[in-house]
Amino acid sequence: MRQVVLDTETTGLNVERGHRVIEIGCVELLERRLSGRRLHFFLNPDRQSDEGALAVHGISDESLRDKPRFAEIVHEFLDFVRGAELVIHNAEFDLAFLDFELERVGGGVGRMRDHVTVTDTLSMARERYPGQRNSLDALCKRLDVDASHRRYHGALLDAHLLVEVYLAMTAGQGALEFGNERAGMPAAGRTEVAELLPRLLVRLADEVERLAHEARLDAMERANRRAPVWRASTAVAPALAEAQTVA
Repeated sequence: MRQVVLDTETTGLNVERGHRVIEIGCVELLERRLSGRRLHFFLNPDRQSDEGALAVHGISDESLRDKPRFAEIVHEFLDFVRGAELVIHNAEFDLAFLDFELERVGGGVGRMRDHVTVTDTLSMARERYPGQRNSLDALCKRLDVDASHRRYHGALLDAHLLVEVYLAMTAGQGALEFGNERAGMPAAGRTEVAELLPRLLVRLADEVERLAHEARLDAMERANRRAPVWRASTAVAPALAEAQTVA
């Protein structure tokens, strides 16, 4: 599964008034893990930012004058995102601006949804936390994602924060997928599992790793208001005890 977490900054809030994209930040996830690949552009919009937008992103008009225009980077951008699931917070906002930029380029490049599928984390958050503030800032606080270094909004910075928010909100997906893979297999008793353990090389967590794991479970418990399944269940304790003996 390939996902690209994306954010943009713009000269203003209204694409209908000709506002433009000035920054794009993309971070790639493969199987829900950071791949190390990212894409980042500052862009010359050929217009000024509104005062309100400038107060949010802090990117001066002067700093963008020598930057490429969207048409100069469009193919590199589309090559990076093509075929991926885009993860965006308030996706319709970013997609409207990106579609506007693609339309200006012309040449049959299409619209964003011609190249990608889209997951909107704002819609996810509204369903999960109805009646609460669900901005990226609010979600960072709710899910214990450290955004203390965020003085201004920035596309690449916010994409990295959204990676952590998205993974925290969807932390149970791995367990569900594992359950689906085993749905057609015969149930294994404890004796069968124990028979497999001597064949495994078992590496036990050290104290630093154990404390980091417990801190992560604490954050999940606060976010979900219930104990994670790993903490609530003790069904695997006997097998783990045998694994320690084998190691």
